[in-house]
Amino acid sequence: MKERDVVVIGGSAAGLTAALTARRHYPSKRVLVVRREEQVLVPCGIPYIFGTLKDPEKNVMPDAPYEANNIELLKADVTELDRDKKLLHASAESVRYDRLVMATGSLPIMPPIPGFDIDGVFAIQKDIDYLRRLFERLQAAKDVVIIGGGFIGIEFADEIKKMGNANVTIVEMMPHCLSLAYDDEFCVEMEEVLASRGIAIKTAAKVEQIQGRDHVKSVLLSDGSEIMADAVILGIGAVANVDLAKKAGLRIGLTGGIAVDQTMLTSDPSVFACGDCAEKISFFGGRPSGLKLASIAQMEARIAGANLFGITRQNYGTVGVWSTCVGDFALGTAGLTEAMARQHGYDVVVATVEGPNRHPGGMPGMAQTKMKAVFEANSGVILGGQVRGDTATGEMINAVSAGVQKRMTVEDIATFQIGTHPALTASPVVYPLVNAAEVAISKMRGRV
Repeated sequence: MKERDVVVIGGSAAGLTAALTARRHYPSKRVLVVRREEQVLVPCGIPYIFGTLKDPEKNVMPDAPYEANNIELLKADVTELDRDKKLLHASAESVRYDRLVMATGSLPIMPPIPGFDIDGVFAIQKDIDYLRRLFERLQAAKDVVIIGGGFIGIEFADEIKKMGNANVTIVEMMPHCLSLAYDDEFCVEMEEVLASRGIAIKTAAKVEQIQGRDHVKSVLLSDGSEIMADAVILGIGAVANVDLAKKAGLRIGLTGGIAVDQTMLTSDPSVFACGDCAEKISFFGGRPSGLKLASIAQMEARIAGANLFGITRQNYGTVGVWSTCVGDFALGTAGLTEAMARQHGYDVVVATVEGPNRHPGGMPGMAQTKMKAVFEANSGVILGGQVRGDTATGEMINAVSAGVQKRMTVEDIATFQIGTHPALTASPVVYPLVNAAEVAISKMRGRV
């Protein structure tokens, strides 16, 4: 039986980050990661296996950081957790711990749709062998239906289209693809880009049944229409993987994740949890949040890993920062969209600006960038923003997130010191975030 100071269960974004953080903060402690996978996939890179990378092996997280940081790795399945004895039982051996971090991740949602278990229907499993089988199936597929028009759905659709000449259709229950992540005008623009790339989109559509005997043949919608399919992908979200936590008697939160406090501590004073398996609260009012993102996972892991033997960090809630792209067309969101803010009951001022991301506009690489920023009307505090543009969108939305997390006001942002360059950024005169703040200030004065 092994004895270790810190044991982390799970080796994906949260597990590895928690172990690395523990090593940096507590260099004398013995750290062990237990994971079931032989190889761990980069979660957000899974869609790109099919059209861009063309090989699941190219989307694997290396194990080199374990050896480089003196972190022990045990590849085994944890079967039981005895919290009284601080002992976990794995398929290979038992391990005694002083502090434990649960980073067991999430599992794909399996919808109650008749036929979801027919051959040819695939969920998004974080398993390399499973994805190899999906890759082989898609290479021969002529008609592919993707159920769910969120990030995973649209990214899979575009990547599958890159593989060949398959007919690809997205079926989405909401009025638009990405409706839960962006305001409608951004969703419409993404749908237009998808359509221009040969992807069919059916929104406000409900799947009634997946049809077929030995293998999938078609997807039946509630309006009676039928879409031919020899492969179906379920991309409708994920649920926290809490089976081990439940079995061990850890408290479970309202949205189904392991209940944690602001330090990522569970109902057991020796057990922390982080990543998709942990319960989330929103940065905006402390409401339960169902967001599951690798970026959130690593933030929580840095908090958990630092707090193992002394509380130094706190989690102030999930802001929600994400981006997606199809080709060179990218969208990003940080914090609340206009629709979300109004649903939360905020009185808001919205500022939208658009212009070239180079100066002058004739510089190589120029693309039009659109920024929509949302401010609380009375205080002027930024609540969120959305960006549409090229690949620079990912970093621009991170700047918006910093403003949200630090509760910057319109005046703070209007006088924000930025660095610009003709070949890299928009003009300092009309820099999107700063310009949006100035527009918002004018609107706020008009309300007085």
